Amino acid sequence: MREIIFEVTDAPEGGYDARALGHSVFTQGEDWDDLRDMVRDAVLSHFDDREAPGVIRLHFVREEVIAV
Repeated sequence: MREIIFEVTDAPEGGYDARALGHSVFTQGEDWDDLRDMVRDAVLSHFDDREAPGVIRLHFVREEVIAV
């Protein structure tokens, strides 16, 4: 596998949630730097050395509701 993509959203209680697309990997971070470290650790814990992706992509998604 060359890369893994995470969808990142604001966590309701603060910080960020990150969920891998197509894999059962989920983690959280208090701030962006913490999230990056937590995602890296989660990926390395989930995959063995031969299967680990070379690139991790973080896609930040922000949903906003506007009343009309």
